[in-house]
Amino acid sequence: MDDITAKRLVFTMLDADADGVISKDEYAARADRVTRVSGRSEDDPLVVTARTAGARAWAAMDADGDGGVTFEEYAAWAGAEAFDTVCEPVLSALFDLVDADGDGALDLPEFTALRTALGNPVGNIEAAFAALDIRGDGHIRRADYLASVRAHVSGESSPMGEALYSIGKAEELAQLKEG
Repeated sequence: MDDITAKRLVFTMLDADADGVISKDEYAARADRVTRVSGRSEDDPLVVTARTAGARAWAAMDADGDGGVTFEEYAAWAGAEAFDTVCEPVLSALFDLVDADGDGALDLPEFTALRTALGNPVGNIEAAFAALDIRGDGHIRRADYLASVRAHVSGESSPMGEALYSIGKAEELAQLKEG
């Protein structure tokens, strides 16, 4: 998958109301949804960390400060460098929210909670989990998860990205947003 297609798929997921612009509220809602599925309280240090990292990411993504990010702005911003400096802390913090036992790994129910809260269609989450369970022990390690997301947004080969954003699943995501 090329990097523009990968960026378009992530942008579509982030643009929850499908109006062609990611708003600050849409972006912040990701942490809200993950917090809800994690069952953690608003004052939990992991929630505070996730919200703080998300606010930093939003500030970097909305470079012109107009309160919205178009696909063109997102595509110019997103990539390996943005992931390494801005996105990785956010995704790591969201990962930690659903890591109920704090062992640095997610089982299938935790991974499902995370990815559905982030807006992925449910139908392809098991395939993505299987692609990331490289040890075959029923767990996805944080480092493997983050490396796969980084590869996806950089347009590199990503087993999880391919599973989460298969063509049929991308169409399903677009239909969910329209309905």
